[in-house]
Amino acid sequence: MSVPARAYLSIGEVLGKLRPEFSDITISKIRFLESEGLIDPQRTPSGYRKFTATDLERLRYVLQAQRDQYLPLRVIKENLDAMDRGLVPAVQSGGVAGPRLATVDGDFAPAHFSQESDLRLSREELLLSSNLDESVLVELETYGLIEIKGRHFDADALAVARAVSEIAAFGIEPRHLRSFKSAADREIGLVEQVITPLLRQKGSDAKARAEEVQNELASLSVRLHASLVRAGLHRTK
Repeated sequence: MSVPARAYLSIGEVLGKLRPEFSDITISKIRFLESEGLIDPQRTPSGYRKFTATDLERLRYVLQAQRDQYLPLRVIKENLDAMDRGLVPAVQSGGVAGPRLATVDGDFAPAHFSQESDLRLSREELLLSSNLDESVLVELETYGLIEIKGRHFDADALAVARAVSEIAAFGIEPRHLRSFKSAADREIGLVEQVITPLLRQKGSDAKARAEEVQNELASLSVRLHASLVRAGLHRTK
């Protein structure tokens, strides 16, 4: 769907919105920050820049970081890259960016399964955020418990890595966790059996209905699994 024309701002309008807070901002500076790769506004067919609300907020962040924290452009660019990947920039220069916890924590209500995080972690960031050793991560990848998507790991990979890291404190190794993956695959297969006929139906709402059923079944599956584990542990007492 095309974006309404007034969803975009001209460079002059951007200047007007920023100048009350940053009196020294100029069109030349905005163009300079663009040339340094800190913003990337779209262009009209005739070549004029058109800025989105996101571009405006990025500019505001850059200018605040320069004015209030005296950060060099190199560090600001690293921080912007971290935010683009769902991370919280390091508080101090030279620190390590970390994931926003809200992207990986929470309950397993149906809505949880429809959430898609923009979190993208490098290998080093995943290891730091989960306290896993490289050798353990390699094992998890070998057994299919964690996979890299493109060039980064997502919020699901981080959630698995953190859980494995905590489980390891009890002497449980990745090879012991293969049964979890097998059980999850069977549950996924069962859900797919139910939603596949829904996806084949005609109608504009077929896909939305299939997604709704998928999320509900996933939530119920997790609840059933937890209940069975709890019941089994109670029997051992």
